[in-house]
Amino acid sequence: MNDNQLENAKAQMRKGTLEYCILLIISKDEVYASDILKELKQANLLVVEGTLYPLLSRLKSSELLSYNWVESPSGPPRKYYSLTEKGRENLKQLNENWQVLTESVKSLIKNHEKNN
Repeated sequence: MNDNQLENAKAQMRKGTLEYCILLIISKDEVYASDILKELKQANLLVVEGTLYPLLSRLKSSELLSYNWVESPSGPPRKYYSLTEKGRENLKQLNENWQVLTESVKSLIKNHEKNN
């Protein structure tokens, strides 16, 4: 695998988990988009606004989250996101799937390391 292919594979892995991570962040409480970005960056999932906003819009269209406009004392109103009931059920299923997936990958890594 050359460097470009490796970077593409890593980007696809991040992209595949990004929706799940965003739902996890929003599941705690209503959250503002910049707070989502901050938490993703703290977890070393570097995301830019140009990636986040279309994903939030897609999640809203899928009825997994909703938003609420809140007046801000320091500027225009802010859009705060929260999970819908459908979003909570989706997250529950993703949590279960994540557990199975991580155990499967750990098993493959362990077998690979044992054979090398």
